[in-house]
Amino acid sequence: MPPRTVLTCPQSELVAVYQAALRNLLDVNTNGGIIRAGGGYPTPWTRDASINSWYAASLLSPDAARDTLMAVTGGGLVQQDDQWWDQIIWAVAAWHHVLVTGDEEFLARAYPIAAATMEVLDKERLDGGYGLYRGGAVMQDGISGYPEPPNDPAVGSSFVLDYPEAHRIMCLSTNAVYAGAHRALARMAAALGADARPHLERADATAAAVNRWLWREEAGLYGYFLHEDGRLDPHQEALGLAMAILFGVADERRAALVAANTHREPRGVVNVWPHFDRYGPERPGRHNAICWPMVMGVWGDAMARGGHQDRFLETLTDLLGLYGGGPADGAPADASPTGDTGLYEVYHAITGVPDGGWQQGRRWPSEPDQTWSATTLLGLVHHGLFGIRFEPEGLRFSPAVPAHWTEATLSGLRYRGMTLDLTVVGGGTRVRDARLDGRPADLVPAGLTGHHDVRLTLT
Repeated sequence: MPPRTVLTCPQSELVAVYQAALRNLLDVNTNGGIIRAGGGYPTPWTRDASINSWYAASLLSPDAARDTLMAVTGGGLVQQDDQWWDQIIWAVAAWHHVLVTGDEEFLARAYPIAAATMEVLDKERLDGGYGLYRGGAVMQDGISGYPEPPNDPAVGSSFVLDYPEAHRIMCLSTNAVYAGAHRALARMAAALGADARPHLERADATAAAVNRWLWREEAGLYGYFLHEDGRLDPHQEALGLAMAILFGVADERRAALVAANTHREPRGVVNVWPHFDRYGPERPGRHNAICWPMVMGVWGDAMARGGHQDRFLETLTDLLGLYGGGPADGAPADASPTGDTGLYEVYHAITGVPDGGWQQGRRWPSEPDQTWSATTLLGLVHHGLFGIRFEPEGLRFSPAVPAHWTEATLSGLRYRGMTLDLTVVGGGTRVRDARLDGRPADLVPAGLTGHHDVRLTLT
């Protein structure tokens, strides 16, 4: 087995959790070359395969990422299962995989699959009146993630699509994903010499529809979802807010308002805020006001990429506290770890202990060794602290490092045909000096081979 990336930084707790996340992805959850969803989920499906590849696996385990992405396709389409509302997130992960690996063979296979899948979804799921895509929210496949309606007390199922109105709502996260997927399709098309304009036009139209129908100017936030009759649900959906920033739906002004106004519970940003009437602090809903580390990781990524360093570092702090690595720098004085680094699926938003939350009258388990709890943490280190930005021509950097840190290093980071030792000196977000093998450079060219040293000095 080739050597693994090693993190060195002033914070030993982060080093321990980073190592645990590597073990989670590369040892515990990669079986037969395929990355499973986690300790309680033996196979991948579209959502987790995409997020795991996007946030870490395409970089750290590119063959497994490729094979896992292809494992959730069939018949020339992304798998047509009963969780159709967000299956096009696959296009985002597929393009990111191409950016990371430069795999032209994968690109030639992936673009027709993503384009054909989008054609089906445009035909079956796009509401022509609002210009938004119907269906549930990306993370809320359980009815505990919704108010009433679409929840109906007369229905006993936990699965969201067993509630007829859930088919017709138009959610923030799902539509932000569509905007991102249309942009990914445009970039894949351009890379293959095809016409990217139709995809770009659809991306812009989707983003405009989100801003028209879901933005709440009085709150400085997007609402959660639009009912079929045009009523806007005002709840805060963290993953949707994050994805609106990541996929360029929110302009700079809206993104700054989202960063400032998004509510955080004592242990972190929660899936949906506030509690629905049938839940509360003692009985949090499984998909309601509770901490899913994956959601927190994507939120932290959005904060880092949007230039909101304080909120990014707050999220990293929160995740370290949940994962048992101890509170990170700047954590509240009463922060206490869970005592292990099992990287569980769900945590209580007040106590910080693993807690699967309540749904349909019972408390659900929080599964251990959840893969996307690991991959999004790895992504926060790579994309956030070290600011790695993948572009077709190579790597650029936009770090966000605590002000009092002196130096941090990622050693043995494999990227395409090279191995990098990446060092950031000092704290802050502004790169004062960037050097590749001792020479000034603002780009690590994608075509390099062998071992290279990258050194960024921050102010």
